[in-house]
Amino acid sequence: MDHVLALDHGTTSTRAMVFDATGSPVSTSQIPHAQFTPQPGWVEHDALEVWHNARHVIAEALDRAALATRDVAAVGIANQRETTVVWDRRDGRPVAPAIVWQDVRTAQQIDGIDRAVGGTEVRRRTGLQLSSYFSVTKLMWILDNVPGVREAADAGHLMFGTMDTWLLWNLTGGSVGGVHSTDVTNASRTALMDIRALRWDDDLLAALRIPRSLLPEIHPSADRFGLVRTGGPLDGVAVAALVGDQQAALYGHGITTPGQAKCTYGTGGFVMSHTGTGAVLSDSGLLPTAAFQQAGSPVTYALEGSIAVAGSLFQWLRDRLRVLDDVRDSERLAASVEDSAGIVLVPAFSGLFAPHWRPDARGAILGLTSYAGREHIVRAGLDAIAHQVADVSDAAQQDSGLRIDELSVDGGATSNALLMQIQADILGIPVRRPRMLEMTAYGAALAAGVGIGLWADRQAAPTIQDHDSWTPTRTPSWRTATRAQWADAVQRSLGWAGSQAHDPRDRSEGGPDGDAVHSSRPSQR
Repeated sequence: MDHVLALDHGTTSTRAMVFDATGSPVSTSQIPHAQFTPQPGWVEHDALEVWHNARHVIAEALDRAALATRDVAAVGIANQRETTVVWDRRDGRPVAPAIVWQDVRTAQQIDGIDRAVGGTEVRRRTGLQLSSYFSVTKLMWILDNVPGVREAADAGHLMFGTMDTWLLWNLTGGSVGGVHSTDVTNASRTALMDIRALRWDDDLLAALRIPRSLLPEIHPSADRFGLVRTGGPLDGVAVAALVGDQQAALYGHGITTPGQAKCTYGTGGFVMSHTGTGAVLSDSGLLPTAAFQQAGSPVTYALEGSIAVAGSLFQWLRDRLRVLDDVRDSERLAASVEDSAGIVLVPAFSGLFAPHWRPDARGAILGLTSYAGREHIVRAGLDAIAHQVADVSDAAQQDSGLRIDELSVDGGATSNALLMQIQADILGIPVRRPRMLEMTAYGAALAAGVGIGLWADRQAAPTIQDHDSWTPTRTPSWRTATRAQWADAVQRSLGWAGSQAHDPRDRSEGGPDGDAVHSSRPSQR
């Protein structure tokens, strides 16, 4: 029993990966799931499809690894956060499609929370701002809008959970004894958990008319949640970890010390800075979140900042601006010039996210001259990604008082070595990329191994030895000048959209899986 299976459920797909006792990947299986947009601003998943896909990838990954149940010590689950599902405990059927973190339908619920509790009080208790991003508004929408759900919830027939809870409940028996639990990282993204006490806030539940019976038990991230009971592969194996996807990547990198930080470069960019055992309420537009907890140990926290446009900028340069024929050409083309020739690109296509939070900002390309060519625009695009990461990094250091001395990175865009060098130059610190990039699955696997006792803690668990690193090559004066030029360009991008624009915090997290192809269907009611 020296293998661990990670079930990595993302925004667009579900993947199972098997790792051995050295932390090396042995096999993988992955299946995409459909994205449904029945109305503008609505994004839904079919939770039953997700569960079906999870069973399939588990079986296929074990088969490809030629492993039997007796070879697997534990299962760990990493998941897209905030996505909300409500189901009937009697038959396991969802009462509505899962509402995805990207969904922005819940304006009325936000107004209702503001009237009942107030945004300042929600932030004081949970650390989070009022936004359709977080699970509470999605849960309230289902209670308010799906016929019969409020009555069934009040009668104690229904269960709520994020996708970790849904998968755990089904893996451990479903309507026949399934475990209804979540972990601190996912609970901290609902806007219903007391960020310091690590329990559901009964005052919030009462004010918002959310029955306590709906909610799962909150556990440490690495804990023995229950045994798999599906009648198939892994029966009898312990589910020993639940952890949100970004926190799983943080754990995979081995970031356990205050001041350490990572950035995942997916469709967007996601910077997390470890702040230790104290929750830091941000004054700079970042989100305090539970980073991890091992059973029997204190919880640790992080500050998180989300960037709307990172890897997706390459697709925009290719598909809309058409200065790239292939995304893979971005590094070669940008490297053909020494710099951007004074061009600054601000990719505020739907406003600016952390730490600016300006929904009125719009994209801008500044500093164009007749000398500039497409290679300079592409180079400015790489600069823009790095500057946005630096904005969040600066805010995290200001809020926490902790200096970030190195940035660990993962995600698809990190394959662009020039971008990584630009990032090191703009931050003025080394950038470190593991050669095994599946950090979300890796973190979930390590957490499960710790949860079952295969390793005593993260320090005793395997660490990826092979890394690529980039160190700063620019002078401090260059860094000061280029950061000032970027700040000036950001200011010039503000105010272009009217006040009716959506607050980008409503869509402030993209998954490392990238953009999905959305289809439309009537929402199941």
